[in-house]
Amino acid sequence: MTTTDLGAAQRPAPDGQAFVEMQASPQFQELRRRLRSFVFPVTAFFLVWYVTYVLLATYAADFMATKVIGNINLGIILGLGQFVTTFAITAIYVRFANRELDPRAAVIRDELEGPVQ
Repeated sequence: MTTTDLGAAQRPAPDGQAFVEMQASPQFQELRRRLRSFVFPVTAFFLVWYVTYVLLATYAADFMATKVIGNINLGIILGLGQFVTTFAITAIYVRFANRELDPRAAVIRDELEGPVQ
């Protein structure tokens, strides 16, 4: 079973040289710059946050065992914070991609492959 819609108009496939030229274009470079300006800082933030959590769990057991509410301690709250941070980063990235990346990528795709007929 194929996922290609045979009734939809097909774009002509560009040659390899067209991809190389597009990769060198200012539009593509701007798209890549915007992606990297988001991904690298967010990745660095999350890695620092994760390593801090692991180091605290390893070397500051008494601190992580600090009771907050009932039997819930700081370690559990920070561990759940890892999940919350992951979901938050995903939601922020989706919003960023929809607003900043996808429109630029669509322009590049249309320039490279031509609009759908």
